[in-house]
Amino acid sequence: MSDDRISPSGSGGTPPAEQPHIVALVLQAKKALQQGEQLCTTAHTLSSASAQTAVDVLALDAKVRWMSEAVMDQLKLASQVAKSIEQKRSELERQVREWDILRNQRSDALDAVLESLGAQSVPSDFHTVSADSSPFGSQNPSEDEYESTPFGLPRSNSDPRQSPTDTIRNRSPLARLQEKKSRRMDRKRWKTLRDFVDERAIEDLLDTIERDRQELDDILAQTSDYHESLAKTIDAIKEMVPAEVALPSFTDIFAAQEETSTKMAEHLESLAHHYDNMSNAMHDFEAGEEFGDEDMEGMNADADALPGIVLELEDGVHSIEAQRDQLCAAKAAAQEYIDTHRRILTDLDELGEIMADMLERQQHVETESLDHLAHLHLQLSPLEELHHKYTSYQYAYNKLVLELARRRQYREAAQRVVANTIAELDAMVAEERVLRAEFQAEHGQYIPEDVCLFIENPPNRWMVTTWNDEPLETLPEIEADLIEEAKQRTSAVEVGIGASQSL
Repeated sequence: MSDDRISPSGSGGTPPAEQPHIVALVLQAKKALQQGEQLCTTAHTLSSASAQTAVDVLALDAKVRWMSEAVMDQLKLASQVAKSIEQKRSELERQVREWDILRNQRSDALDAVLESLGAQSVPSDFHTVSADSSPFGSQNPSEDEYESTPFGLPRSNSDPRQSPTDTIRNRSPLARLQEKKSRRMDRKRWKTLRDFVDERAIEDLLDTIERDRQELDDILAQTSDYHESLAKTIDAIKEMVPAEVALPSFTDIFAAQEETSTKMAEHLESLAHHYDNMSNAMHDFEAGEEFGDEDMEGMNADADALPGIVLELEDGVHSIEAQRDQLCAAKAAAQEYIDTHRRILTDLDELGEIMADMLERQQHVETESLDHLAHLHLQLSPLEELHHKYTSYQYAYNKLVLELARRRQYREAAQRVVANTIAELDAMVAEERVLRAEFQAEHGQYIPEDVCLFIENPPNRWMVTTWNDEPLETLPEIEADLIEEAKQRTSAVEVGIGASQSL
């Protein structure tokens, strides 16, 4: 656009009828200038708003970063709480597993003793006698045992048609003796040491222990899902934590806006200069100056360029507005992150209340579990006592077998001494008779009858018997293999006791 003053020309001038066209050019220039000023004002407003938006974006980004760090710190604390709960629970479970191992060891030891008792037979002579003289005390009679009343008397037959003489005929002492011998020889009909064990009491004890153990599982189940539940909640909150705000390049945006504003300022200055020129030309025209064709063509060309300049100004406004919108989008994203953090903080508050309840409940469960576990440990003592009792019972029985065998040997040895003594005395009596007979034959005829009347008495005969005529001790017959088994079992126990004492 030409900046020179337009002056009228003398020759070839535009006819006066066409000269008023300059008014329209002035109005067009003024309108273009007004549009340019408005567009530049809008661009300036957008640039200022962009600067404020950039400040807001930076402030929101800092707030988002701070809140994200705070949330992550809170989640770390929550993770530590969850880990603490899991560690306490793991410690409880470890103690429970140790108790289970101890219970299994004692139960297995007791089962082994019972199996061993079940494998050792008891001769029928040991328990078919009356309860008062049985080595095991009163036991429930088996089908082949002699039934008696609690006072040791035979049970009466409820059939009135049966005569007492039938019992004598059908079960004579010889028949009973043969039956007893047959029963002693048939070991399949013998009882075992386990038959004298109160297994119902053992089962009741084991059932009680198992019920208490199940109660402990029920107590622990109250907090079994705490760690997993907290972990899922923490992971869910972590997934909600927004990423960092995607900040645009503020340098590029403001540089582009500055460049666009500079170009728009140049365009606005050009429009103002054009308007000034057209205003001066209008004054010259009103003063009577006429313009030539060349001048009018230049003015028209400048006027034709005005829409393009305005369009470039509008493009500049659009460019600044787009950059402003980019900043607004970043601000909206940051604000959305802030709103998300507010919801996360609400969730964290709820999580804090939940964890407080969990910790309180976990502490209660821990205290209750430890008390219950201590009770369970006390209940293992009867198992150990039963193991000791039945081990001692088996050991004492084997010692009993050996003691009865020793007593039988003693009785047999005593009987041999008595028999030898009686035989020796009988021999001495016989010899004494011979000597007395020889004396009487040789000297008796010369001795008056009223002298030493007792000289013809035979020698005394001797009898060796128990003190005060006590009945001979009755001992059961024990086979040699049972005695050998008892020796082996007692030796094994004594070896184990010696090894444990040395340890």
